[in-house]
Amino acid sequence: MAKIDETDKKIINRIQTFFPIDPRPYAVIAEELGLTEDEVIQRVQNLKRDGIIRRIGGNFGPYKLGFFSTLCAAHVPEDKVSKFTDVVNGYPGVTHNYMRNHKYNIWFTFIAESMSIIEQNLAEISERTGVTDILNLPATDLFKISANFKVK
Repeated sequence: MAKIDETDKKIINRIQTFFPIDPRPYAVIAEELGLTEDEVIQRVQNLKRDGIIRRIGGNFGPYKLGFFSTLCAAHVPEDKVSKFTDVVNGYPGVTHNYMRNHKYNIWFTFIAESMSIIEQNLAEISERTGVTDILNLPATDLFKISANFKVK
């Protein structure tokens, strides 16, 4: 595992709680932490390279933007997992997918302009992969929690 120092920890804690909405967000962070903008950028690049930071990006509420979101689960035979995930990942509305040790072994989220588009895409995925056991599990209630991980 890569080593991180106290400065890296401060940067990680700062960017995950409130990323500055500013033309130069790393300059804002640098000023707050007593660093240079270039130093913050380099450290973030190193943290991404080392796999400590996987992604930096916005997290938008699809419903507030007029989109629909659903959780999907598929029962994919082991010999079709690679093809299935390649096909699923090719759809722009798929935000992520992951394997589980369960009958429904591939789970993914899908966001689109309508539920009918999601349903059409799931039918297309099934046709393209030969996987017929795909569940569409739209949320009935929305609970949003903040997932921030304080690095000590």
